[in-house]
Amino acid sequence: MNFAYSDTQEEIRAAVNALCAKFGSEYWQRCEESSAYPEEFVAAMAAAGWLAALIPEEYGGSGLSIMDACVILDTINASGGNGACCHAQMYTMASVLRHGNEAQKRAILPRIADGSLRLQAFGVTEPDAGSNTLRIKTFARKVPGGYVINGQKIWTSRYLQSHMYLLIVRTTPYEEVEKKTDGMSLFLVDIAKAGKSLQATPIKTMLNHHTNQVFIDNLEVDDGARIGEEGKGFSYLVDSLNSERLLVASEAIGDGKWFIEKASRYASDRIVFDRPIGANQGVQFPIAKAFMNVQAAELMRNKAAALFDAQQPCGREATMAKYLASEASWEAAEAAMTTFGGYGFANEYHVERKWKEARLFRTAPISNNLVLAQVAQHMLGMPRSY
Repeated sequence: MNFAYSDTQEEIRAAVNALCAKFGSEYWQRCEESSAYPEEFVAAMAAAGWLAALIPEEYGGSGLSIMDACVILDTINASGGNGACCHAQMYTMASVLRHGNEAQKRAILPRIADGSLRLQAFGVTEPDAGSNTLRIKTFARKVPGGYVINGQKIWTSRYLQSHMYLLIVRTTPYEEVEKKTDGMSLFLVDIAKAGKSLQATPIKTMLNHHTNQVFIDNLEVDDGARIGEEGKGFSYLVDSLNSERLLVASEAIGDGKWFIEKASRYASDRIVFDRPIGANQGVQFPIAKAFMNVQAAELMRNKAAALFDAQQPCGREATMAKYLASEASWEAAEAAMTTFGGYGFANEYHVERKWKEARLFRTAPISNNLVLAQVAQHMLGMPRSY
């Protein structure tokens, strides 16, 4: 076992840090205050080739490993930025790469790689289904040469910043399939071409996340918009989740590092009652505990990424990494907020902004309660809870 990052990964970290230094905390705070999408940062990441990290070189990408991509996102968040504004550009294309036909790959992947096409929106969740993806109702009715799709999606992030929309729908009703994971299909939709058949309504949230509900009304797509086989979309979805969870875990780990660095430095510098507040164990110990948990989460993330890159099963490890990273990040966020006291609520210190971002990881892209249920049932052999 080798626990050291490679020379290439250290070079990636240094290069991404240099790029992020051009977009300091004040930049992110301005985006937060105006609810603006960080276009300049995303464009800079695309121009530098970082968003094409996981696209093979034959399609114009960098052909990097998932571990390399994890380092990229970890570094963004540890710098005080927020990789969520562009992380989907790195992994949403996985369904096309792994299950699309050659024509689809040639048409889409090089344009994602050079930044001229954004594929950041993935329509999965529905108002009545929540985490139970098998019970989605959005339906694609087969017609000659294609499909007509009707339904609704919610929590579709970055839809308004995307050119293409990856959409999972039912092509066979839930009640008519023998195996409940069958009967769903995956489509890649050109948003501009869809016109008024797709209508998005932004959802205002407590953080600057750019998510939407999307109404789908008689959307016509041709057979060429379908990714892979009809009815196999759920397996394609699951196949791409490991990379998503590893990259999101990396953002949480980066946030944890940011909180710990800020809290430990502030606790060492802040003098109250004639001594640094960090000399008090009540302040010091929560930061130290959070640091250890972030380090442990990083090891689980690295183990899962190593399995992924070795093309070994890693679903359990990726899911646990997401859980551990999000919990450790939130612990670090709470420690930082407590350490800063009243100043933690002041915008100028940026703790409250990052605190809100860190809380999201415990809920999305998979609820931590669902992770616990999966571990209990599938790894420990306990009765199914839900």
